[in-house]
Amino acid sequence: METPSGARAAVEELLDEVEAATEPRPLMEVGGLKGKAAIVTGASSGIGRAVAVALARSGVDVAFNYLGDNERAHRDADVTEQSLAAFDVRVYRRTVDCRRPEQVNDFVDRAVQHLGGVQILVNNAGIGRDRALWRMSDDEWRDVLDTNLSGAFYFLRAVAPYFRAQEYGKVVNISSIHALKSEFGLSNYAASKGGLLSLTRSAAVELGPSNVNVNAVAPGYIRTTRLTERVPPEIMDRAREGSALGRLGDPQDVAGAVLFLCSEVARHITGVILPVDGGHLA
Repeated sequence: METPSGARAAVEELLDEVEAATEPRPLMEVGGLKGKAAIVTGASSGIGRAVAVALARSGVDVAFNYLGDNERAHRDADVTEQSLAAFDVRVYRRTVDCRRPEQVNDFVDRAVQHLGGVQILVNNAGIGRDRALWRMSDDEWRDVLDTNLSGAFYFLRAVAPYFRAQEYGKVVNISSIHALKSEFGLSNYAASKGGLLSLTRSAAVELGPSNVNVNAVAPGYIRTTRLTERVPPEIMDRAREGSALGRLGDPQDVAGAVLFLCSEVARHITGVILPVDGGHLA
């Protein structure tokens, strides 16, 4: 019969073998992103701007796109660009319609050339066209699906060759809690964000062997975003009351989650959906 000391020695020997075989790399700090380059879609305002600024504050060069050829769109983009440049990082901006794959491909290639590479993609661009499904037009359905889901796919497909070649990459898709629990009038938006969750899981499986992490965050109601500008006050009040924390979120709350998922602290997390909703789904 083996003595307790003998069994302990056998276990310790086995653990030594496991440790030697895996040789895990030392963890990096969350702030260890300096020198990397990111593409953030739809970053002229709201959550996209907050994410881009959080990355730039961590020393990440940022390329961002926005949609619209009007004074407000360019003014918002100017604010984002100035905010990023304040952190002494390289910045590349351009108007891109993410529903058009040829524009997406060209933007990604030019961003890589301007920044010297790309290691991070944050798919944030999104729109809402809320309406009861029996009143929803074909264009209202198609525009939301094409922007929120197809646009994310086009960007993911465009960066995939770069990530696979360098065997490294971080992708964070901005979904929504409405992908998990919808409300009246959101059939197109919920379908697009639900599809984005499935795309996240599939991409995680396909790109995982290339050391690429693909995750999603699912924000709840976030203040100051254009998607909530049109939401009636009574709905916002109900959302606040439905939160376990009793408050709405800020764009910076989402940016913090994205920053975590882009860091090497989250290197063993992929295919995950992280709600940032103040406990709305609790």
